[in-house]
Amino acid sequence: MTQKSRNIEASGYSSSERMGRIFGWLIKANKKYGAEWWILVFGAVIILFISYTAIFPGTLAPYSPLDQNTGPQLMAPGPGHPFGTDNLSRDILSRMIYGSRTILGVAFTAAILSSIIGIPLGLISGFLGGIFDRIFSLIMDSVYSFPGLILAIAFAAMLGPGVVNITLAVSVVYIPTYFRLVRGQTLTIKEELYVEAARAIGARRSVILGKYIFPNVIATVVVIFSLNIADAIMTEAALSYIGLGLPAGIPDWGMDLAMGKKYLPSGIWWMITFPGLMIMTLALGFTMLGEGLSEILNPRLLER
Repeated sequence: MTQKSRNIEASGYSSSERMGRIFGWLIKANKKYGAEWWILVFGAVIILFISYTAIFPGTLAPYSPLDQNTGPQLMAPGPGHPFGTDNLSRDILSRMIYGSRTILGVAFTAAILSSIIGIPLGLISGFLGGIFDRIFSLIMDSVYSFPGLILAIAFAAMLGPGVVNITLAVSVVYIPTYFRLVRGQTLTIKEELYVEAARAIGARRSVILGKYIFPNVIATVVVIFSLNIADAIMTEAALSYIGLGLPAGIPDWGMDLAMGKKYLPSGIWWMITFPGLMIMTLALGFTMLGEGLSEILNPRLLER
């Protein structure tokens, strides 16, 4: 018996049987959730592929993103350079692959920082109420009233360029989003009978928040988290585009987009096209993931 046969026997399923079971599971999910399921899957595929390029860029990139000896300057897309070269003879495909690490890192970290600050504040503010709730609601509403991009530009200009600084500038924009969402749901959930019952038996506030309120909030937070990453991608690209983002030595799609704009009137379309497509595709992936999760996690949809 070959090693492959022994592995199949040990697992109980051959590779074709596994694929059949996976395909059957996808069909069942499609029947249950409909088109929303495929929206989620398509968005997840986009995110997973670009995440792979961010984690393992060396497996796909033919050149270093800073290598200025990859070929002629401003070479059009062709066999040796599928995305062409820029004005410094750098391979644009390699810069797109390595740039995914930058934009994903900033967007993910910014969304995580925003949720770490906004979710606890929203839970505590909505649960305690009183003067604490009024003060924090006033602060968050004041921040929320500013357009997100304008607020990010103000913080980025104040903090200066750099990965850490731009991440902080982007994260500030989304703290009020988590706060307002979680606070509103907490105000509703804390009046439910099971929360009142928990109070009646003497449960501590921390137990009520952690065991009874937070689990009922987290499903919506997951959706908002995905949509916020999509928005953070656009915000980070915009900051880099106007020169308030990252230092010149770091590959970044927004920076490449700004650099390619100067050459567009000369017919050099590839320098601006591919960074723009990458930004749009990644943001679309997270938007589709968020929209799919929103529909699937909707209790009214599950009752159908």
